[in-house]
Amino acid sequence: MSVKKLGWIFAALILFTCAAAGQDQTQEQNKVIKHTTVKSTSPASGKEMYLSYCAVCHGEDGKGNGPAAGALKAQPTDLTMLSKNNEGKYPSLKVSAAIRGDANVPAHGTKDMPVWGSLFWGMSQGHEGEVQQRIANLTKYIESLQAK
Repeated sequence: MSVKKLGWIFAALILFTCAAAGQDQTQEQNKVIKHTTVKSTSPASGKEMYLSYCAVCHGEDGKGNGPAAGALKAQPTDLTMLSKNNEGKYPSLKVSAAIRGDANVPAHGTKDMPVWGSLFWGMSQGHEGEVQQRIANLTKYIESLQAK
């Protein structure tokens, strides 16, 4: 089975899992969450990737207040506070590892946050350089959201 096909299957599985997990909470809160397939964006634009992949949970401003946040079991991380919560230094390696799916992030529990490394691999058709570019640019964009 090709890496691209595995990526799409993984994406569909994550979306299905999120839909099932959020369904009860969504009904309780009378919120409707629309689930879509992952669309490819430019690997050169961290902002475009953030708005397409992250803002739905973390919010456009990065404060954890995206439209899907209320349907999640755990509140999404306030990404603007990463530097402040790390003695004033932006933890770029931790952020990159979380995006790639290499880090064990307790707040993500059972991987509520999609493992973007696998999805980026599929979008990039197995080109590791493009995967690294996506993760680096997304990490850099999140750094620009840090509270001053």
